[in-house]
Amino acid sequence: MSDNDGKKTLGVRGGPRGGSVKQSFSHGRTKNVVVETKRKRVVVPKPGAGNVAGAGKPAPIGDPSKRPAGISDAEMERRMKALQAAKAREGEDAARREAEEKEREEERQRRREEAEAKEREEQERVEALKAKEEEDERQRRAAADAAKQAAAAPAAEPEGARAAPRGAAPSSAPRKTQDRDSEQKRPAKGKGMGDDNRRSGKLTLNQALSGGEGGRQKSMAAMKRKQERARQKAMGGSQEREKIIRDVQLPETIVVAELAQRMAERVGDVVKALMQNDMMVTQNQAIDADTAELIVEEFGHRVVRVSDADVEDVIAKVEDKDEDMKQRPPVVTIMGHVDHGKTSLLDAIRDAKVQSGEAGGITQHIGAYQVKTDSGSLLTFLDTPGHAAFTSMRARGAQVTDIVVLVVAADDAVMPQTIEAINHAKAAKVPMIIAINKVDKPEANPQKVRTDLLQHEVVVEAMSGDVQDVEVSAKSGKGLDELLEAIALQAEILELKSNPNRAAEGAVIEAQLDVGRGPVATVLVQKGTLRRGDIFVVGEQYGKVRALINDHGDRVNEAGPSVPVEVLGLNGTPEAGDVLNVVDTEAQAREIAEYRANAAKEKRAAAGAAVTLDQMMAQAKQNENVAELPILVKADVQGSAEAIVQAMEKIGNEEVRVRVLHSGVGAITESDIGLAEASGAPVIGFNVRANAPARQSANQKGVEIRYYSVIYDLVDDIKAAASGLLGAEIREKFIGYAKIKEVFKVTGVGKVAGCLVTEGIARRSAGVRLLRDDVVIHEGTLKTLKRFKDEVAEVQSGQECGMAFEKYEDIRPDDVIEIFEREEITRTLD
Repeated sequence: MSDNDGKKTLGVRGGPRGGSVKQSFSHGRTKNVVVETKRKRVVVPKPGAGNVAGAGKPAPIGDPSKRPAGISDAEMERRMKALQAAKAREGEDAARREAEEKEREEERQRRREEAEAKEREEQERVEALKAKEEEDERQRRAAADAAKQAAAAPAAEPEGARAAPRGAAPSSAPRKTQDRDSEQKRPAKGKGMGDDNRRSGKLTLNQALSGGEGGRQKSMAAMKRKQERARQKAMGGSQEREKIIRDVQLPETIVVAELAQRMAERVGDVVKALMQNDMMVTQNQAIDADTAELIVEEFGHRVVRVSDADVEDVIAKVEDKDEDMKQRPPVVTIMGHVDHGKTSLLDAIRDAKVQSGEAGGITQHIGAYQVKTDSGSLLTFLDTPGHAAFTSMRARGAQVTDIVVLVVAADDAVMPQTIEAINHAKAAKVPMIIAINKVDKPEANPQKVRTDLLQHEVVVEAMSGDVQDVEVSAKSGKGLDELLEAIALQAEILELKSNPNRAAEGAVIEAQLDVGRGPVATVLVQKGTLRRGDIFVVGEQYGKVRALINDHGDRVNEAGPSVPVEVLGLNGTPEAGDVLNVVDTEAQAREIAEYRANAAKEKRAAAGAAVTLDQMMAQAKQNENVAELPILVKADVQGSAEAIVQAMEKIGNEEVRVRVLHSGVGAITESDIGLAEASGAPVIGFNVRANAPARQSANQKGVEIRYYSVIYDLVDDIKAAASGLLGAEIREKFIGYAKIKEVFKVTGVGKVAGCLVTEGIARRSAGVRLLRDDVVIHEGTLKTLKRFKDEVAEVQSGQECGMAFEKYEDIRPDDVIEIFEREEITRTLD
């Protein structure tokens, strides 16, 4: 083919469509290009061919004319099989989807029917209840009308008095209403289960798992609230719930959220009420009791003002009945002067060696033991130390005891600590038994002991008194049986009883911090029975009884009245003398302990704040000339620490004193070393040792640690150290007098007095005073002392000499020179 220019062009059969396109090039060049487009060839199958549209059958594989170009027989067969498999799977999926949709529709229908059935049952029950109430009301009105008519005309019986039969026409109208409501509430067929009415009733497991077709399920409480609203609506409108008036306890301060909880009101409402009263607070802030009282009254509740101290009211104040009281063992305290044989006497009674375990043979702690007599009765003994430093410990022993055995050595008679023990026993109003010990010694004089006791108003039976006295010997065992009989007789007279079936109450005899067991308290149970697992509060500490250990070291499950035990399970070390009380819950115990700790802290702060500025300045002025010896004290038990602190307070005078920076129970720690270094104080360890970090820190910082096991040695060493702070006493010794006869003026020296030594000796190294008309006008030292022209050290009485004063020249004839020497005398504390 060719175009208008006569050039040949490419073409295809079927009639190509031609055209020209103008192309543009750079530099303004253009060119016309002839293009042709092919028409799409449409292959139309011949009539009667095998591959008819919609037949779903592939063309014969062996017919190459019916197959696309370039496709082999194997490829064509593979394609046909894949097509057939895809169509088969599509059919199976459609069938499965249809079955699942049918199953879901059935499940929805079943749920609808169940929900409608439950709703009908509930509605019928409500309608029946309403109908019954209406019926009862009609019967009551009819009965009232019948009574009135019977009073007016007894013969006539009104028709209205007859009661309508149960289930009659009055209930038909509500039933029609119920049917109409249920028809309106019933969801349309085919719709989802989104209607909330279907959720009335119990929440089934299927509903919880299915999630309600993707919708959020309401809670069970919401369902119950909805049912309650529906029930109230059916009963004739919603009824206002009656407000509950509560007694709201208000402490001195209370958190807003806690106030809302006690009123059973919403926190948001309480905060809103506070804001309306110009109080911009959050729920976690505390308000005072007056503000809280206004809010409580605004919400319509009653106010009960309580104090923080009311937390201790949970400690039961049980009044024991006479029929519950049972006999208990007596608590016997052994008292007396140091080294009068108290522990040795108890050893002889117990047939044990308690004294061998005490350092230096001196009792350092309060020991509690139980002894069984030959008659089978139990006696509880408290062995208190007799040294003067343990006065407070003896006082605690007297407060918990029933009988005091006063041990007095027959060879030593009444001593200071014996008198203190007598005073403690009298103050506690406790009967005494006098045990005159060491009667086996040749110098023993029991009669002198009885006579000395008369001076302190203690009259023994041998002297026609009412106080029992027994002569004993701890060494030979003489009189021990008589002593036990006297104790048993005294206990029988006292008729000691206690109720073991109540919450336990006891006194802490001793407390210590054990390395392996933690805080341990020796408790003497006074009332009730203390058992393992009991929750208790003791002083500012609380805990749960983890273990009870008796005086033999054995673990026991319970301890009754008058039984001493070691209690494990405290959260801290209590003070000796604290009272242990068993409470119901750990929360109560913690609350009481925290209240007591805060009260003690506030008391200490108030005591410090009570000092005025003038008092502080006067005290500082008074103490500025007082030398202090600071020390830190760590002891094994609380009683020993208290005794050491009291002993330290007694050391000193108006010039020097001992100041205890810190006292505690337990091993010496690194923090103690840090405090000692900052204060320049030594650390005193009584029956305790420093741990490894503390020892290393002490070596690095140069802090001195002293260990003691006997209180005598500790007191003596501290007294000696405090004595070193005392200034030496300066004493003057007059050695002579000289009278000035003439005054000379010497060049280069100044005025020189020509003197006659009238008495004693004049020494150049001595001090001098210049007296004029017996009045001291100058005190100083000599610049020169000459005999003739020679400088001499001293001049004897009756000789003449020349004297010149250091930096003083106002000397006159007839003045008297007093010569003296000063000497230093070392002072000690008594």
